[in-house]
Amino acid sequence: MERNKALELVKKQLTEHRYQHTLGVMNTSIELAERYEVDEKKAELAAIFHDYAKFRPKEEMKKIIIEQKMAKSLLEHSSELWHAPVGAYLVESEVGIIDRDILNAIKYHTTGRVSMSKLEKVVFLADYIEPGRSFPGVDEVRETAKSSLDEAVFQALRNTITFLLRRKQLVYPETIHTYNDIVTFLKERT
Repeated sequence: MERNKALELVKKQLTEHRYQHTLGVMNTSIELAERYEVDEKKAELAAIFHDYAKFRPKEEMKKIIIEQKMAKSLLEHSSELWHAPVGAYLVESEVGIIDRDILNAIKYHTTGRVSMSKLEKVVFLADYIEPGRSFPGVDEVRETAKSSLDEAVFQALRNTITFLLRRKQLVYPETIHTYNDIVTFLKERT
């Protein structure tokens, strides 16, 4: 799918603020993909559609999670996570994108997963570090992303988990597994 067509489709689904965020994620994904030898077109499309379901009604997303037999654990955690797997489903069913790599990058951009592909890491990280993001620790992760995709993903996961723990919020189990997986990977590499 051509970029302008994809942006046109996604713009209808988002607020102006979220659309600007999406443009930032798209540009950051393309940069990271180029740096880390990931398919730039796939990174671009996954980034454009990563928040496709962000503003769908919670009841609609809940219904899709149940009907499509997605992980029931999603319903036990923050509805902020729902738009990623629901978005992947809707991008396939409404937009017609069937590329598993793109759909998985959309599906796991909020939680991560064990053995993430480089494309999944690129979109996950781009969502975290795009230029419109401003929160403690983001500049450190941006800097690390210039030299190590895996180290930057580790930092983003660590920061996210720490943020949730400080607020006494639940951490989605797959995010903990992702963190453990990347820590193990980084230790084995050294």
